[in-house]
Amino acid sequence: MTALSPELRLWDPPVTYRIGVAMGVTANPYSGELLRSIKAAAAQSGCDVTLADTGDTVSEEAAVVRALRADLVDGVLLVPSAGSEAAVNGLVRMGVPTVLVDRVAARNDVDQVGTENVHAVASLVRHLTERRHRKIGFISGDDGLETSRERVRGYRLGLEQAGLRFNRELVECGLSTSGGAARATAKLLDGWPSPTALVVADESMLVGVQYEAHRRGIRIGSELAVVGYGDMEWARRVSPAVTTLAQPVADLGRRAVQLLLARVADPDRPPESVSLTPRFLHGASCGC
Repeated sequence: MTALSPELRLWDPPVTYRIGVAMGVTANPYSGELLRSIKAAAAQSGCDVTLADTGDTVSEEAAVVRALRADLVDGVLLVPSAGSEAAVNGLVRMGVPTVLVDRVAARNDVDQVGTENVHAVASLVRHLTERRHRKIGFISGDDGLETSRERVRGYRLGLEQAGLRFNRELVECGLSTSGGAARATAKLLDGWPSPTALVVADESMLVGVQYEAHRRGIRIGSELAVVGYGDMEWARRVSPAVTTLAQPVADLGRRAVQLLLARVADPDRPPESVSLTPRFLHGASCGC
């Protein structure tokens, strides 16, 4: 007769729920951290996680959401792609417990968790106006995303609060990519009026702004003030360090899992939208 050590696990603990996570794995610099926080929160609740990479495209998003539904997951955490809400509409219509994560949508029929954008970006603009900047440019993200539109509203609100008029010539879309941001920066710097400061709507685009300024020999912080949205390790290591609003990425993942489990437990509860506050990280890129 074979004796088994009492320290040996005879079986894994039972899985409470199976959570499908649909997101562009390389879409954002913080995607890895977001996924780790989701997995950690799910594990604490005894849940299994199935990851499906959307490639951050609408067509692939639709395919992976169908695959997750066919795999009979109990709920879906979705970081939506820009351009269409067809996948979200399908999940809501089918009654699949769903939480939109990070990229919120302008709708009230689905649970969502994201970071506050409007007042946060307005605070970045005010930070620059308090340093006597009056020609403040804005590099916006992909306009197919509600978060991008919210950050544009925040830019306009910040100008209004400072008593400055909105000038369309000081706004360029960086398409939420580093290359797009480099081209947008070039247009702004070559245009009139040429900005003395830039607000950059996300961390991917900050790379493009840094590149274009370096290519032109412009010293960030002294010749061009730059502030942005996002928490990137490199932004604290470059000289000058970048002034940014840091998203609470770990909290986003944890709160998303909590919302999804609450939805699974009570399908009839009213949809909830959670907006987390970003943290201001001061560097010398703003010139102070």
